[in-house]
Amino acid sequence: MIEKDNEELSVVRQSELLSIHRSGLYYKPCQENEFNLNLMRVIDEQFLDKPFYGISRMTEHLIRMGYWVNIKRVRRLYRLMDLRAIFPARKTTQPNKNHKKYPYLLRGLNITRANQVWACDITYIPMKHGFMYLVAIIDLYSRFVVNWGISNSLEADFCVEVLKEAIKQHGKPEIFNTDQGVQFTCQEFIEVLENNGIAISMDGKGRAIDNIFIERLWRSVKYENVYLHAYEDGLALYRGLKEYFEFYNYRRVHQSLDYKFPVELFRQAA
Repeated sequence: MIEKDNEELSVVRQSELLSIHRSGLYYKPCQENEFNLNLMRVIDEQFLDKPFYGISRMTEHLIRMGYWVNIKRVRRLYRLMDLRAIFPARKTTQPNKNHKKYPYLLRGLNITRANQVWACDITYIPMKHGFMYLVAIIDLYSRFVVNWGISNSLEADFCVEVLKEAIKQHGKPEIFNTDQGVQFTCQEFIEVLENNGIAISMDGKGRAIDNIFIERLWRSVKYENVYLHAYEDGLALYRGLKEYFEFYNYRRVHQSLDYKFPVELFRQAA
């Protein structure tokens, strides 16, 4: 669809003509056999309701549902889906020396305005004949999705692109919160935050519950859109998500926001 070597039309111009922003260019879905795709869909739905299910519990759950699986297969699918069960952090946990440790800055913080705190995460998205990954950045005060993108890999490139676009379009937050995924701890991602003077906050390992607001976003996206549509390909998924996020930001009332639209609160920062 996108011709990166086209001498007449730049990638940016091709994206504009297709109504796709650059972070949505990675539209070819990942492939797995039909059995694994079915398992991943079941795992995804169960994990949304029971995010504390580790590999052993999920394996038992699948066996009770009639699937002939072992823990080795479920462990591979967890890694492929980038799932990490919620569990209390142990005091004896040794620090990961592969990247600089950033503190969790949201504990006890009173979030009172838009662009005070943004949060970012990645989730697995099932499709009819494959799957993709969705990254989104949300303003915690207003629940406004400031940017998002899809990719067929967990490499950091598309996350960096989504972050740059978000800052270009909406300014910058005071604090940016993520988990300790490799996409968010890589040098390229960190440099964008540091170069813009944004304070970096990271959840403790195994504490995905700290990013609860974006976890709620995933639930809404999947139950209100993804699970209702068997998207055929990445382009159809992109267009479906584009329509949904426009609805989510501009026309979907939120009970936690006193039945206001996210955009109404987010515009207070303007």
